Amino acid sequence: MDSHLSASQLDEKLHETWDPRPGFWGAIATVDHKVIARRYIVTAFVFLILGGILALVMRVQLATPEARFIDPDRYNQIFTMHGANMMFLFAVPVMEAMAVYFVPLMVGTRNIAFPRLNAYSFWVFLGGGLLLWLSFLLDSAPDVGWFAYVPLAGPEYGAGKRADIWAQMITFTELSALSIAVEIVVTVFKLRAPGMSLDRIPLLVWSMLVMAFLVIIAMPAIMFASSTLIMDRLVGTHFYNPAEGGDALLWQHLFWFFGHPEVYIIFLPAVGMVSTILPAFVGRPVFGYLAMVMALISTGVLSFGLWVHHMFVAGLPKLGESFFTASSMAISVPAGVQIFCWLATLWAGRPVFKTPLLFILGFIVTFVIGGLTGVMVASVPFDTQVHDTYFVVAHFHYVLIGGAVFPLIAAVNYWFPKVTGRMMSEKLGRLSFWMIFIGFHLTFFPMHMLGLLGMPRRVYTYQPELPWAGLNSFVSLSAFLLAAGFLVFFVDVVRSFHRGRPAGDNPWGAATLEWATTSPPPSFNFRSIPVVQNRDPLWAARTEFPVAVGLRVDRREILVTSVGEAQPEAREASPTDSVWPFWAAIVTSIMLIWSMFSAWAVLWGSIPIAIALIGWFWPKGTAEEES
Repeated sequence: MDSHLSASQLDEKLHETWDPRPGFWGAIATVDHKVIARRYIVTAFVFLILGGILALVMRVQLATPEARFIDPDRYNQIFTMHGANMMFLFAVPVMEAMAVYFVPLMVGTRNIAFPRLNAYSFWVFLGGGLLLWLSFLLDSAPDVGWFAYVPLAGPEYGAGKRADIWAQMITFTELSALSIAVEIVVTVFKLRAPGMSLDRIPLLVWSMLVMAFLVIIAMPAIMFASSTLIMDRLVGTHFYNPAEGGDALLWQHLFWFFGHPEVYIIFLPAVGMVSTILPAFVGRPVFGYLAMVMALISTGVLSFGLWVHHMFVAGLPKLGESFFTASSMAISVPAGVQIFCWLATLWAGRPVFKTPLLFILGFIVTFVIGGLTGVMVASVPFDTQVHDTYFVVAHFHYVLIGGAVFPLIAAVNYWFPKVTGRMMSEKLGRLSFWMIFIGFHLTFFPMHMLGLLGMPRRVYTYQPELPWAGLNSFVSLSAFLLAAGFLVFFVDVVRSFHRGRPAGDNPWGAATLEWATTSPPPSFNFRSIPVVQNRDPLWAARTEFPVAVGLRVDRREILVTSVGEAQPEAREASPTDSVWPFWAAIVTSIMLIWSMFSAWAVLWGSIPIAIALIGWFWPKGTAEEES
């Protein structure tokens, strides 16, 4: 037991028990949530860079009328790849990766729930990303838009395997996302530190919990949609063929029932990041904790009543359109509550304008603009005029870059010392902020005007007599300023990782539990499980705070607590490292790719999957290995 050992002896025993095995197979087999989260984050940012390069290629093509930089087919592939890559391979995975890394630390446990499932989810995600990008290198990438509307993506018009690759990439990424969502829900409800009752949970953890429920409820819709699409294309079903009793609009309903909550799957973690980072730089707790929690939950609930506002020009009943107009405007209420709580926190505190706070302020400005245009497109008459124009492109990027990427960069600057033990450069951080902030607004704000001037989305060129050339040239030049800002950010990350100033355990003087352990955290997270007596535990206990003892040190063990008050209930063995999640992901990937060519792949592919799962769960003789 950990109560009978000195601090040095306890550390030594815990390292022996929790550290991954050395070597290549040790790295493959590890189930340490921090290692897997770092892989997710790095991979997602690689996909961000690749998607950004595609965006620059599109902007070069659109900079002048009748340009011939790329041909129409390649352009269709590029805009499809850009959207699918950013939504499915960057935005959702990187937010879930932040949850995988920080939720266990912030709730005071030694590992995430179902750690082997966590390892499996990463390898499946990587397989989906490789499938999409290898298809692009082979000139066979999807070309039907990131939303893959039928009948364009159906068997009548979508020749070849391009739409099939899109559909199976969806299956890869959503399987990965659902796995993480289950882990987050169980970790938050059952693995919190003793005393961390529901009203003491950090706001980032609340936001990740709501996000996980959105994933669990919304993503089965898109998995069903992509599966039925590939069945229409491969085995001759008619889910979306009106001539045989199907319905093309069914696709839009299924896709956007997932698609609009997906915006909040990306946005809500960003809200949690802002609410967690802001107090550290103003020296006081966030204003209106209960109001913030209620706003998070209500946003998640309301997000499922908005999907039809993407379909206002599809010919739906007017009464239904009125309902979705009202719900689309109603969701601005919890967003306004959050904005005013943040402003009140800034007003009542003493802001220290470091790089993370600058990106948060940039987020507030940008997201307010995106929210205002969101209210505009919620109106049926206005949306009818600007639907499928660059006005919607501008709104979409204001919400997703302003509402997610700005807080994400703030979070990288804020938690980089915790993950690496080194500080990022304040000088480069400020430079990257101003380049990104100015470059973003110069790039996307003029797109509102292009949309009002009638420029449609997804066109690869335009005639010189149309009044779009000047604005397009300006937007394209501004896009390179935005890209240069991201380049400075990535240079800062790489430089700081190798040569950054040592950070110490809590360089920001923050209040949440992840700063109670060393930087970077050990494989076991905490030497002893903390006992929480306050919503801001590190501010309430300026020196030492109580800890729970009694966990074994000769095997991996975690503390299970009650859902409401986080009272200790049991000690639970935590699974050890295993290569079986890796092999399970490999055979899952083979089966999914094979199924694009033959329906028999589902039958025959289930055999190696079953073998891998048997190896995964086969009893090894101890309760720990059987978990």
